Amino acid sequence: MSTVLSAIRSLIFVAVLIVTVIPWALGVLVLSIFRRGDPVYWACAGWLKVAIWSARFICGVRWRIHGMENLPPAEDRRAGVVLLSKHQSTWETFAYPALLSHPLAYVFKRELLYVPFFGWAMARMDMIHIDRGRRTEAWNKVLTQGKRLGGQGNWVIMFPEGTRIPRGQAGDYKSGGTRLAIEAGLPVVPIAATAARCWPRKSFLLRPGVVDISIGQQIRPEGREPAEMMREVRDWIEAEMRRLDPEAYADPQPAGVAGAAHPH
Repeated sequence: MSTVLSAIRSLIFVAVLIVTVIPWALGVLVLSIFRRGDPVYWACAGWLKVAIWSARFICGVRWRIHGMENLPPAEDRRAGVVLLSKHQSTWETFAYPALLSHPLAYVFKRELLYVPFFGWAMARMDMIHIDRGRRTEAWNKVLTQGKRLGGQGNWVIMFPEGTRIPRGQAGDYKSGGTRLAIEAGLPVVPIAATAARCWPRKSFLLRPGVVDISIGQQIRPEGREPAEMMREVRDWIEAEMRRLDPEAYADPQPAGVAGAAHPH
């Protein structure tokens, strides 16, 4: 019975997304004729707030954030960082712009730009869309635009595993994010997120529960090598995932203590 109820709520949630994204995206496209940069970003983030709060009220997907003190303060608009996050679900990609204080610049595959309305609005933001089939060209674009956006205080965000990973598993952490951080002189902030607990990958069946987002301490890039730095990021994220979601792992391991948090 609970699965049937979750399915009904999930269908309502998806319907809300479809009904709201069309006028919202059209509004963003009109706005982008007259304004660019932050106003367009925050207009898009407004729809993402609608999405995660709809998931909260319709499907019971709450969230709890640990370690916000590890990010630059909201008033420090020029403080760029590279966010490297665990990737399990669509939920965290929606939630980060809705919950964090600075404009984010996602690195993502350019095919998303062709998604009707949603992708069209994304194309009007300062994001880094790449062709994964052209690796050298893609990396040069990440480096050039990442330096520019990070230098103006945007937070560049990457998913080092490259794709959504099933709950309880770890992907292959690629060192592009730490390489960018070293080249651009930006600190890295690792993030663990247990979104698959409520919204599994490749599924639109949302389950009630709490998503934990844990933000680690900044890692400075000076004197570091990309692969070695990424190992530190990976080790922290995977240990933190086991601490936050121990039932998903057969081999739980101890991890550091994150900051206090409250569910929403």
